Amino acid sequence: MSDPLLALREYAKLAPWNIRDLAALTGGILDASGVTPINAAAQSHPSDRTIRFYVTRRLMTPPEGRGTAATYNYRHLLQLLSIKLRQMEGATLATITRDIADSPGDVLEKRVAASLGTLPTPDEIDFRSVVAPRGRVARAVARHASAADARDVPAASAPAGAWYRIPIEDGAELSLRQDHPAVRSAAQRQRLADRVARAVREAAGESGS
Repeated sequence: MSDPLLALREYAKLAPWNIRDLAALTGGILDASGVTPINAAAQSHPSDRTIRFYVTRRLMTPPEGRGTAATYNYRHLLQLLSIKLRQMEGATLATITRDIADSPGDVLEKRVAASLGTLPTPDEIDFRSVVAPRGRVARAVARHASAADARDVPAASAPAGAWYRIPIEDGAELSLRQDHPAVRSAAQRQRLADRVARAVREAAGESGS
């Protein structure tokens, strides 16, 4: 999805979240967005403990409910993303607290979307680098991923689940190991398939001339 604001709003459909899901989704978004922190000391992956600390410091609004029944919504996701992005820019917690407190929801949403730039949708998130979500969010993400991966057929000659066989066009396909960096998400696989298909068509045209 080319519009980062619309892509960000796709995550609202997965709410509400428990604390583990919120941490995993935020870490996945930050990883997939490719944002490079100016402040390398800032951890890009929030944890359960980090989120509780932010709530205590009033950087984030309290969740609905308490303990294991506590749930977080889209506003919490925006707050957490904003905190991590500002930390990665080198901002202090005091500055971040003022920024979030003074920002209405729509302003915070636009600011986060602009900072993330090319934002992946839920079906493009690779959770192998973060703690995978569970429950409702896990089912929703899996549903998105299953639909996106329907085009990918495991190679019959390779160990099950270890390879992608990506159809290029009639009579051509591409085989790559699942751990190859060029095929980490459905969007990457589609872009690669499009480029290879273009090269195949160009080669066919040259051989026929």
